[in-house]
Amino acid sequence: MVDKISSWKYAEEFPKEPAVISRARQRADELGVESVTAATGSHLAVLVSALNAKAVVEVGTGAGVSGLWMLLAHDSCVLATIETESEYQELAKLAFDQAGIASSRLRLINGKSSEVLANLADAAYDLVLLDGDKETLMQQVRESFRLLRPGGVLAIAHALWRDRVPDTGLSDETTMVYRNVLELLSNSEDFITTLSPIGDGLLLAAKRS
Repeated sequence: MVDKISSWKYAEEFPKEPAVISRARQRADELGVESVTAATGSHLAVLVSALNAKAVVEVGTGAGVSGLWMLLAHDSCVLATIETESEYQELAKLAFDQAGIASSRLRLINGKSSEVLANLADAAYDLVLLDGDKETLMQQVRESFRLLRPGGVLAIAHALWRDRVPDTGLSDETTMVYRNVLELLSNSEDFITTLSPIGDGLLLAAKRS
């Protein structure tokens, strides 16, 4: 048998994270803000590049780590990023400034994700990343169905939730939220879906044209 743990560790350490993102990650760690891993970030960057993504929505700005991975992947990418914690947003602003991201490419929104998403335009986004409020995740997913253009991609970070989702003996509320979301997307005829074990799990679902 191949050593899957070693392979996972190798894949996690494979991406070369730009220094400006590493500095943002360090500030996040100091404040106790969880960021996506470099491997997850690099997957998001590949998606932005491959999709030629110009309009991206992110739930969960954090300290700006995932946002930087996406913004640095394509010069035409414009990011609308939603966060409830103003302290996190200040860290993200610093990270974006240090990376030289023009203000015209950013829309930092302070508010509840479910409310903000409900006010965004139909079929206007190439990529939606969900990495925020767990309690309303299912609602966020359903809003994403509407927001994505045909061919657009929904990405959900922490999709394996601390490796608890695969363990059928565990049924706490957050684990069940992710498990139900995975079931919804895997059974949807409107999406082509895959699940990667990188980071804490990354679910990707492409909306059929």
